[in-house]
Amino acid sequence: MKMDSDLLHSLAVGLAEEEEADMNDWKLPLAFMKKRHSEKIEGSKALAQSWRMKDRMKTVSVALVLCLNVGVDPPDVVKTSPCARLECWIDPLSMSPQKALETIGANLQKQYENWQPRARYKQSLDPTVDEVKKLCTSLRRNAKEERVLFHYNGHGVPRPTVNGEIWVFNKNYTQYIPLSIYDLQTWMGSPSIFVYDCSNAGIIVKSFKQFALQREQELEVAAINPSHPLAQMPLPPSMKNCIQLAACEASELLPMNPDLPADLFTSCLTTPIKIALRWFCMQKSAKLVPGVTLDLIEKIPGRLNDRRTPLGELNWIFTAITDTIAWNVLPRDLFQKLFRQDLLVASLFRNFLLAERIMRSYNCTPVSSPRLPPTYMHAMWQAWDLAVDICLSQLPTIIEEGTAFRSLRGAQGRWWTAEVPAHWSGVTDRSLHRRSLKTEEDEHSPFFAEQLTAFQVWLTMGVENRNPPEQLPIVLQVLLSQVHRLRALDLLGRFLDLGPWAVSLALSVGIFPYVLKLLQSSARELRPLLVFIWAKILAVDSSCQADLVKDNGHKYFLSVLADSYMPAEHRTMAVFILAVIVNSYNTGQEACLQGNLIANCLEQLSDPHPLLRQWVAICLGRIWQNFDPARWCGVRDSAHEKLYTLLSDPIPEVRCAAVFALGTFVGNSAERTDHSTTIDHNVAMMLAQLINDGSPVVRKELVVALSHLVVQYESNFCTVALQFIEEEKNYTVPSPANTAEPGNLTPVRDSPAIPRLRSVNSYTNIRAATTARNLNKSLQNLNLNEEGGPAAFSPGNLSTSSSASSTLGSPDNDEYILSFETIDKMRRVSSYSSLNSLIGVSFNSVYTQIWRVLLHLAADPFPEVSDLAMKVLNSIAYKATMNARPQRILDSGSLTQSAPASPTSKGTHIHQAGGSPPMPSTSSSSLTNEVPKPPAREQASTRPPYTPTLGGQAPHSHQFPRTRKMFDKGPEQAGEDGDEPGGHRNYICPALQTGLCDWSAKYFAQPVMKIPEEHDLESQVRMERQWRFLRNTRVRRQSRGITQRGVSRLDDQIFINRNPGVPSVVKFHPFNTCIAVADKDSICFWDWEKGERLDYFYNGNPRYTRITAMEYLNGHDCSLLLTATDDGALRIWKNFADQKNPEMVTAWQGLSDMLPTTRGQPSSSAHSAGMVVDWEQETGLLMTSGDVRVIRIWDTDREMKVQDIPTGADSCVTSLSCDSQRSLIVAGLGDGSVRVFDRRMGPNECRVMTYREHGAWVVKAHLQKETDGHIISVSVNGDVRFFEPRTPDSINVLQTVKGLTALDIHPQANLFACGSMNQFIAVYNANGDVISNIKYYDGFMGQRIGAISCLAFHPYWPHLAVGSNDYYMSIYSAEKRLR
Repeated sequence: MKMDSDLLHSLAVGLAEEEEADMNDWKLPLAFMKKRHSEKIEGSKALAQSWRMKDRMKTVSVALVLCLNVGVDPPDVVKTSPCARLECWIDPLSMSPQKALETIGANLQKQYENWQPRARYKQSLDPTVDEVKKLCTSLRRNAKEERVLFHYNGHGVPRPTVNGEIWVFNKNYTQYIPLSIYDLQTWMGSPSIFVYDCSNAGIIVKSFKQFALQREQELEVAAINPSHPLAQMPLPPSMKNCIQLAACEASELLPMNPDLPADLFTSCLTTPIKIALRWFCMQKSAKLVPGVTLDLIEKIPGRLNDRRTPLGELNWIFTAITDTIAWNVLPRDLFQKLFRQDLLVASLFRNFLLAERIMRSYNCTPVSSPRLPPTYMHAMWQAWDLAVDICLSQLPTIIEEGTAFRSLRGAQGRWWTAEVPAHWSGVTDRSLHRRSLKTEEDEHSPFFAEQLTAFQVWLTMGVENRNPPEQLPIVLQVLLSQVHRLRALDLLGRFLDLGPWAVSLALSVGIFPYVLKLLQSSARELRPLLVFIWAKILAVDSSCQADLVKDNGHKYFLSVLADSYMPAEHRTMAVFILAVIVNSYNTGQEACLQGNLIANCLEQLSDPHPLLRQWVAICLGRIWQNFDPARWCGVRDSAHEKLYTLLSDPIPEVRCAAVFALGTFVGNSAERTDHSTTIDHNVAMMLAQLINDGSPVVRKELVVALSHLVVQYESNFCTVALQFIEEEKNYTVPSPANTAEPGNLTPVRDSPAIPRLRSVNSYTNIRAATTARNLNKSLQNLNLNEEGGPAAFSPGNLSTSSSASSTLGSPDNDEYILSFETIDKMRRVSSYSSLNSLIGVSFNSVYTQIWRVLLHLAADPFPEVSDLAMKVLNSIAYKATMNARPQRILDSGSLTQSAPASPTSKGTHIHQAGGSPPMPSTSSSSLTNEVPKPPAREQASTRPPYTPTLGGQAPHSHQFPRTRKMFDKGPEQAGEDGDEPGGHRNYICPALQTGLCDWSAKYFAQPVMKIPEEHDLESQVRMERQWRFLRNTRVRRQSRGITQRGVSRLDDQIFINRNPGVPSVVKFHPFNTCIAVADKDSICFWDWEKGERLDYFYNGNPRYTRITAMEYLNGHDCSLLLTATDDGALRIWKNFADQKNPEMVTAWQGLSDMLPTTRGQPSSSAHSAGMVVDWEQETGLLMTSGDVRVIRIWDTDREMKVQDIPTGADSCVTSLSCDSQRSLIVAGLGDGSVRVFDRRMGPNECRVMTYREHGAWVVKAHLQKETDGHIISVSVNGDVRFFEPRTPDSINVLQTVKGLTALDIHPQANLFACGSMNQFIAVYNANGDVISNIKYYDGFMGQRIGAISCLAFHPYWPHLAVGSNDYYMSIYSAEKRLR
């Protein structure tokens, strides 16, 4: 009972602290959680863009066929009396029949001309069959492949027949003559559009389809059987591209209401506003608008095609509404075909929607082919009715008062500013005054403003997965209005920001020509909006670059970029747009070069906005790509020197972009001069300094940049490669790999039964999948010894072994000439030889330096980097050996003159003086018998024992098909050689890319205004974080309750299990029940509460290296695991210990100059410290040291080295501990000294204290985190010393057991535990009293524990994990009643 009340008490006490702790978790920065760590570095998959009309068409000819026979009614229609009379708004009975016919024809032509003024119109009034035939054939002949319109008015002839005939006249007008639709199809051809205004018009549509089908069948028959009689006849044209509009269904008569025109369907199609207003007035609801009569409608001022007039604005609203209805109801492809392909067809179909609405109210159903879904009930029609209502309600007032309202600001797009009829003169003061009180919003119909508001509501209130906004086509129309343009662009930008789907949708509506036209506007306020919209469009569809350059749109963005008053975000978008314009598009490069793009970009390189710096560099890189004039322009402006500053930029993406730009700057230039060669060398040496950059994206880009140089100076690199080959054969490198397991090719563990490792499914960790790809451990014979700092690169030599033994090829499983052990020897040789004698005079040449950089990168801990570098090295090795072998043969006097022909190479010879291709020779390691190989050479006596080849050939090409022309050109022609389309899958080509630019462009395609998920209080991500932080608080509170009461014993074994390998490092997760146990090169995860194994995977480190340290990063949130190996490499993993496959997030060379003297020894800590690390979550800093003379501090946010603190000692660092509050670092060293550093001070004065009281190797130095925390240090002799950082001597000394192998100090509970070679663990409290001695396992019949290899306390709970040499891993805890 007492314990419960204690717990309750501690709960109450801890409440205030709990909230505090929670807040601290929220404030802690996260490491390695940026997009570059979580995403694959590649562009987004391009959406198939269907918005561009591939077959834009024009209706060029119009046949107007009117069969009216004025005054004579056809026999099969009984007309009402009174009856609808008007044809084209003319009463035929008001004049002589002939004149009426001609006037109606002329009027119909005028009505059509409003929609398509440039077409060729031909009238055929009351025609005969021959006249129709002549008319149609001549129009088709002139129209060629364009569209022809056939308008048929059959009000004066009988209804169409079921046999598919319409009626015309004989010459004397004494008979009605049938005209077959089949014949009409033949004469009209395709593409055509037919309009039928007659009763039962649906019959024609049906017959037309039947005849069209019959034609298709005839065409098929003729195609299959050429001897068929059909095949002898001229082939009928296909009717697939024909459109039909008919006034009514097959069984319906046209309405005869005398208030309507007789050609109601034609009126709807050609004079929609006029008929829509009349029809509105005929509805009952029109009574709500008093004083409006049919006569008044005629007096609405303005012109249809002038949007600034009332009539024009009504027409504009009508267009917007019908477009919107069509876009919302029709399938996308049909909408594109009918509403975007041809101006006249689009107008007719918009007006057809009105016809459907009006004629259905008179029991008539217009028919179209292709058939449209019904639209007459669409909600947008109500918006139209409202707009008409508002317009008509103002009419009587205007006419009564006789006022001509001129807008006070002239005719600038205000309502009612059209030319006013003469009788509307005399403006009264009162009306003027009233007008002036109105805002400019009032001067327009509220329709567009209201629709924009509806669009805005959709944008702000909608959920993720919803239907597209129905107002999108209206937004398009509003762009034409100056009044609403700003708001429309703003909303359009917000819509496009929703993602690529929104951009595709907007482009399919037809946004493109509008926003292209707007680039001609000089309005400054539109600039930010237009730049944003264009960035969104180009991020999704970069093919628009050509349209922009064609319309001089690039100048707009050049001026935005040059405008220093523009916010950095908008200049960033402008430079992104320009980067798209110049991307692999020569015309764009030329246009932008003339527009002074390079100087503009160089001015912005030092802008504080990182994204702008990044894109300026990418833009420069792209304009230089394969475009020499821009490159020389860059040289004149010292562009490369200005870019150097970005190589040390704090943002990895910016460094990456700068490397990309410098890479293309020295890329395949057509002509080489001494000047350009000097520049290339300078750039190369600057780039080489990034060899140990902390970010793999930067190093990948570095390999690509250097590959441009390699392509450029191929012959020089081949020479270097050959010199290395020659030396390698005569040189032995004493290597740890040779002393440890010399002849072993398979992964070896000391364990009797090797469990199957979990294969690692990771795009980054190709090497990690041991089981999946039978990973050859020759890959692990890597060494990273280098003497001196990161700038001193080890030269190397090519092993003469073939790579038949090396399974780690390029991602498509090709084999390499250079295996990993080869590169290892190349890199290590510098430690044991005089470099000058090794490589001769060219040792200091740039080419040798770059070769060594590439060797270093080929052994990079991040697989994608090493794979790229391997490709580059192997390409040169291949070319060098293929080029050199013939000379060897020539020297030995066995010269052959002809190349063996091969079907792939078409007998291409090697063009080299006195040279010949290699001779075939047999070899046990050959993979194929058809590819020529060099002759066997004398075996070098100093061969490492693990080389598998028999006969000891020099590197040869038996893994490579001979389809590529052998290297035979000097650097001045390298550009051409690189571009040659050889069939051989070349290792490096000028197009080697990392995908960085396309990946960076994804930023603009994704939403930028949206609240990130982690900041959205309702999102799942946020909820999960909240749960984790509450868990953390609970762990802290409960563990504090236990440790505050004091731990009197710590020997309760709560977990024991056999680990797959000998544990070398153990690390508790701070908050969940997971523990990581590392053996030499793999990591096993256990759930210590459930006692089950969660995961086991291979770390990817070379065979003779071992894991010496581990840390959890972001342990409070999304945990990552850092592993450090004694070759100085750091790897960071995610997705471990759960159902997913572990993935390598990043890896880099934390220490590039690990000293080789203490490496490769047995893993007793008395010989080698390996690599030691300490992690500071609060600052994101990682302290690294080990067998080196410095403490190197890495900033994980910037992914770069920020400080090297010299230790001032001649021995290795064995333990590191830091305190972010006081900026102190404490290091324990192998010589027994404990050194304290203040990282705020310079390298010479930062060592503030040295304690030399220990006489032997320091096992652990720990700095307590409190403000007055002490330093606790322990040596292998078992003496524990307490230091106060401000005093020179220890303030307390305790003696524990001798022969310590491992020790840890509990950060909360004032306990420390010692593990000994003598197979026991002792746990002490702060006073030096032993509280527990552990010698035996529980439950194993008292089995003795093994020699202790590692131990670690839990950061909060009183738990101690112990790993021993007998493979067992056990965890001990305080007594149960305490827990």
